[in-house]
Amino acid sequence: MNNLERLRLRRPPVTAAPSPRLVTPVVAILAVAAFVALPLAGTSPSPDPAGYAQVAANKQNLMITSLATNLNREEFGVSGGWGSAPAAGNFDAGTSQAIAQDLVLDRGWDASEFSCLVALWNKESQWNHGALNPSSGAYGIPQALPGDKMASAGADWATNPATQIRWGLGYIDARYGSPCAAWGHSQQKNWY
Repeated sequence: MNNLERLRLRRPPVTAAPSPRLVTPVVAILAVAAFVALPLAGTSPSPDPAGYAQVAANKQNLMITSLATNLNREEFGVSGGWGSAPAAGNFDAGTSQAIAQDLVLDRGWDASEFSCLVALWNKESQWNHGALNPSSGAYGIPQALPGDKMASAGADWATNPATQIRWGLGYIDARYGSPCAAWGHSQQKNWY
């Protein structure tokens, strides 16, 4: 037996590892296939609360499911800004801003005042009507402190963006005179 044969006998056989150039595209194709297959399969969460609890237990599964299906927003909490509260309708930042723009113009303020209001409430709550600051308790689009102050604008203050916006504009007008003045104060003091 020569040296080359002895060397082959001592070394275990070498198995080739999959090439990284092959693995990456295969994983990508499988991931895309999964995202394409889920909507086609018509998967949706179970309508019973126990089914939602199972989905909620696995947050990654919930994210994938929510991307693949249409969920009824009213059955879940809305989160964003500092915290969350139960959803009370399909309001989004664009809808709330459209309501605010009309109310700003109704008060005789111009488009520049509306721009200041957008910047102010983007900073405060991202226009989330359920935003809750856990450290201060400030609530809603205008971050009223306490939140129930907004009841003076309507009994639905906790769930209706229009009520919160009306209250917030009244507060801004009474305290600062205009949204741009409130925004300037917020820039200097980090609150308004």
